[in-house]
Amino acid sequence: MAFGRFERGADDAPMSDINMTPLIDVMLVLLVIFILTAPLLSGRIALRLPPSAAAPAPRPPHALDVSVDRSGRLYLGTEAVDAARLAQAFAAAARAAPDTELRIRADSAVPYGRVAAVMGAAQHAGLSHIGLVTAPPAR
Repeated sequence: MAFGRFERGADDAPMSDINMTPLIDVMLVLLVIFILTAPLLSGRIALRLPPSAAAPAPRPPHALDVSVDRSGRLYLGTEAVDAARLAQAFAAAARAAPDTELRIRADSAVPYGRVAAVMGAAQHAGLSHIGLVTAPPAR
């Protein structure tokens, strides 16, 4: 045996087997990446709700969720909408079920006038049950 050389056996044919170890390593890394990023893709709107010590209200049978983010953008559920489309959705919900409750989730940095405009559009469309969603108090 010479220095720095491996001895090859009598069979000098190349290996024909696929080495699965690198493939399995890559797949496990991809699995970890997907596990970590899946919760981030849920489509939640990032809001910092104002805290309140009020008890949580029961969920009504007909509810419409509207969110107002820090920059004043409006969301119906998780879909971004403009004021005209929101008014149409309010009117359609009022026609479908007059007892529909509007739940407004507004960031604590949103001016009160923006929230009042959403409430006014809802009342104009015929929705009279309006609730403001808050965060539980900090411990």
